[in-house]
Amino acid sequence: MKILVLNAGSSSQKSCLYEIKDDFLPKQAPQPLWEGKVNWTKEQGVAEIQVKTATGEVLEESIYADSRQAHVTYMLYTLTRGATKVIGNLSEIDVVGHRVVHGGEDYRKSTVINEDVKKAIAQLATLAPIHNPAAVEGIEAIEQSLGDVKQVAVFDTGFHATIPDAAAIYPGPYEWVEQGIRRYGFHGISHQYCAQRAADILGRDLASLKLINCHLGNGCSLAAIQNGRSIDTTMGFTPLDGLMMGSRSGSIDPGILIYLLRQSNYSAESLDYVLNKSSGLRGISGVSSDLPEVIAAIAQGNYRAQLAWDMYVHRLRAGIGSMLASLGGLDVLVFTAGVGEKSPGIRQAVSEGFGFLGLKIDPQKNQQNPVDIDIATPESTIRVLVIHTQEDWAIAQQCWLLLNT
Repeated sequence: MKILVLNAGSSSQKSCLYEIKDDFLPKQAPQPLWEGKVNWTKEQGVAEIQVKTATGEVLEESIYADSRQAHVTYMLYTLTRGATKVIGNLSEIDVVGHRVVHGGEDYRKSTVINEDVKKAIAQLATLAPIHNPAAVEGIEAIEQSLGDVKQVAVFDTGFHATIPDAAAIYPGPYEWVEQGIRRYGFHGISHQYCAQRAADILGRDLASLKLINCHLGNGCSLAAIQNGRSIDTTMGFTPLDGLMMGSRSGSIDPGILIYLLRQSNYSAESLDYVLNKSSGLRGISGVSSDLPEVIAAIAQGNYRAQLAWDMYVHRLRAGIGSMLASLGGLDVLVFTAGVGEKSPGIRQAVSEGFGFLGLKIDPQKNQQNPVDIDIATPESTIRVLVIHTQEDWAIAQQCWLLLNT
């Protein structure tokens, strides 16, 4: 079975092609036959195309077209022509899986896409204005290039559909619940993948483990996972809630927003920009939303950069503490995504905060660019894993399961 995956971002569209040759789904991700990426530049109509294959062929070029859909279509053509050709015809693709950030209340499981599903994804753009429209563009590009091939929507919110109402419902008027205002949670594809991968690494049954997964990238969220199900998470109605992030504020006193609206002539649009684009590490440090640049500024004695680090660690520890309370214990702490996978300093600082629980990491393992390994000491009461999250493979798994079970 050949599975094409599209992962839509705000300024890029990533894609990869997997081939599953046997009748069973492998536990570990195989190397994709082909990987492509469209990066949209600031210049109108221009896109940078990057393609590589499992055999080492590489293509990089800039192209001009009148729509993003045309750019994606061009990227897909590299599957069947030139040095990056890996299949004879696009019709060889059996199914296409899409990462869709928001599924709302109605879409809680991976779903075969039809016109109703596509329309719902588009309508949910009010809750995910950057990502859902990009997913629709990808779906339509596939319709144009591959015709009526089966397409599957894999929802980032789906994994968190199991969160109990006590954790999911906000303490406002009950009318909010009736309007669909609740905690949806995000990064669900990554959280679900990392939970299962953690169980595989440890040789344990996922249902027997209490896990906290720390997805720390430019966007950050925690998930408390018990019996293989999400029971609590930090992101909420939107991906703005929860932890301090690269450029997002995370949770703040809502009274601040009322104050700014009344006293400082802010509009809804300007508040949206401040909270999403100029807060978090970027807003506090004044340096960057990128943690390595903040760390470099700390080494130069930058007070605001140090403050940003201290706040980031404090809020991360506090979030983990709340997840601990939801789980009533902890077997495994997982670090993943850009910061989680690449910052030994963050892993060390967080782990030190839970030494009172008997959690202890091995300093040498922590510094050695660990990938999919346990960095806790043998005597640690809690296992600590660094896992390379593979959302694209998780989407491919969902496609395979939907078509084969």
